[in-house]
Amino acid sequence: MDQANGLREMVKKKAYNITELKVTKTSSAESSSPRVIAVTSGKGGVGKTNIVGNLAISLSRLGKRVLILDGDLGLANIDIIFGLNPVYNIKHVISGEKDLADIIVKGPEEICIIPAGSGVHELVHLTDGQKLNLLNEFDTLNKNFDILLIDTGAGISSNIIYFNMAAQERIVVATCEPSSITDAYALMKVMFTQHGTKSFKLLVNMVNDAEEARSVFESLSNAVVRFLKDISLEYIGFIPKDDNFQRAVRQQCAVLQRYPESKSSKGFCELAQRLLSTSTNVPPDGNIKFFWKKLMSYH
Repeated sequence: MDQANGLREMVKKKAYNITELKVTKTSSAESSSPRVIAVTSGKGGVGKTNIVGNLAISLSRLGKRVLILDGDLGLANIDIIFGLNPVYNIKHVISGEKDLADIIVKGPEEICIIPAGSGVHELVHLTDGQKLNLLNEFDTLNKNFDILLIDTGAGISSNIIYFNMAAQERIVVATCEPSSITDAYALMKVMFTQHGTKSFKLLVNMVNDAEEARSVFESLSNAVVRFLKDISLEYIGFIPKDDNFQRAVRQQCAVLQRYPESKSSKGFCELAQRLLSTSTNVPPDGNIKFFWKKLMSYH
């Protein structure tokens, strides 16, 4: 009985600490579960991490409280984009050295970031006690955020697949390069045939215009209809090719902040609005804690 009381007090204390990170936005998170969206790609070099960073800013400007999980293991590119240098990551929470509130980093425009890095590999070795503690930590995030964006890394490694399976929604990023289209198809095929995942959204990056983006979607859609008939592939738009986007990358900042009137910045604003206008049937347990519960069950 004493142990149970102690655990409850510990959870209350940690919940209070994380509440201090709460941003001052009007939100629907208290009345509904946060959306958990994985942003993924079949291959690297398609601008996925920059998309996560700029999309987070766009969503924040629309009044949403956004949390980013940097799941790009070992690369930790999100902090580079925002010019941050986090000292701790999820590994320090797993080991008990730090609470979740201690590792969450404040990014620009009230965005919060969970540095994950190589610490996610530790999930495979968790004891039942560590899992319970970690789930209690993440349970406190549900009331503080509207959207969790996950930068999954690129490819079809097990961790990337697990992130995508655990998320409620999956945005697949592709470019007009044939290898990018082929690898995007391969990612969806693996997730469908081996894990039963049927729903995907497609975002086309670094294209000249809407017509070129539509061509990429049609190529993928035709292949899906022919070989993976039960998959739902939804086109959610494109980000135009933009020299200012590349300049912002080199300057380690978001294009929305440095070049707000650029073509790509306007593309991110439209993407955020489109995502928010898309209704999503979030199950009662479709929250951040449930995402981590599923993620740990896969490892």
